[in-house]
Order: sequence, then C-alpha cells, then structure tokens
Amino acid sequence: MGSIYLIRHGQASFGADDYDVLSPLGVRQATLTGQHLVDLGLRFDRCLSGELQRQQDTARHATDQFHAAGLPVPSLETDPAFDEFDAFAVLRTLLPGLLPDEPDALEAMNNAAHNPAEFQRIFELVIARWLSGTYDTPGLETWLAFVERVQAGLNRILDLANNQHTIAVFTSGGTITALLHILTQIPATDAFKLTWQIANTSLSQLKFHGREVTLASFNSHVHLQLLKTPSLITYR
Repeated sequence: MGSIYLIRHGQASFGADDYDVLSPLGVRQATLTGQHLVDLGLRFDRCLSGELQRQQDTARHATDQFHAAGLPVPSLETDPAFDEFDAFAVLRTLLPGLLPDEPDALEAMNNAAHNPAEFQRIFELVIARWLSGTYDTPGLETWLAFVERVQAGLNRILDLANNQHTIAVFTSGGTITALLHILTQIPATDAFKLTWQIANTSLSQLKFHGREVTLASFNSHVHLQLLKTPSLITYR
C-alpha cells in the first residue's frame, strides 16, 4: 500500500502582524521533523504543500535535512487545495453575530496573545457557527466547500500515485481535520475537537490502495516528545 504523510506546519507567528510566517521555534520544529523523517528511513516520491508561506517554509526546512544527509528528495509542489481555511475571514464575518451574547468577544480577539484561553473560547464559538452553515455571507468559503476543496486535492494525489508511493503533504490543522472528517465520517463538530490537539509539525499517516484510503495514525509528534523539552510542543 502507498502512504501519505500529512505534516502540519511549524509554529506560526500568532499575535504578530503577519501570522503566515514561521516563528524561530517553528523553524526549529520543522528542522527536527526533517531529521526525524530521515531517521525513519522515509524516501518520498512526491512532496506537496499548500500555497501558504508557513506550509512551504516548513517543507523547505524539513527537506533541507535530506539534502544535508546526501539523500534525494523531490522538489516541492504546491496545490491550494491544502491551504488552511481562512480563519481570519471566518472570524471577521461571523464574530459580529456573537456580540449580543458575548459583548467582550471583540476585545478577546484583539488581545489574543495576552489571553489565549479566552481567544480560544470565542474562536470555538465562531467555528461552531461556521460549521453549522447557519449564515448567509456571499464570498465566505463554507465548511462544505472547504471539505470539497480538500477532497479534490486528495483525489489529484491519488490520480497520479501508484500503490508503492510515499508522499509528503505539508499542510495545516484545519486541512488535516477535513481529511479526518472525510475518511472516518466523524461529525464535523467532533472532528474540530481533535483539531485543537494537532501539534505543530505532527505527522498523520494515510494508507491507500487505488482510491481506497484509510487513516493509519494521527498527530504523532514523538520527534518532539523524545527531546523532553515541553516548549517544543505547540498548537498554533
């Protein structure tokens, strides 16, 4: 059977003007991930990412470890199907609807770096509304449209793969959640409960034979745990 490794990007710049940039810790996480992949003896037939900078930079730092070890690794391909959903657009669009019941929600969003727990609580409320589809906002990608986009990207991989291929996809937590939902049929609300547990640079493995795909492992970040440095394990 073939394998697809879903690799979440390293820590991004939460609270900064541009979130879509790896933090110094994110760069280290990506480098450690590449070393781990080399140590596992993996050899990839294709490497893909979405078009987001944090995804591509995670891929670059990880695959640099193959080059450093003198090992071949394919050039990175990009497919926007593996981009994260636009969380900022979802927040901007749906947050106002929460204000009658959550009058301090806007302040929580504006001070996310100082009160991440309250940010997370409000964010989960917004995501629940997004998943429900109970809004009418032209131009905002719906949960169902996001799932269809991710499914199409998976289909394109399978169309070009044979059953011996090993493929890396550097992507994001929401994209991994959508694939989890697609493959296991777990309800979207339950899938998103798992999203919050997906560690930066964790590995989830899919096994495939033709168009038949199964989830083999989820959210492995043993390459960080073994270093016994809790600060290496992050979730944004």
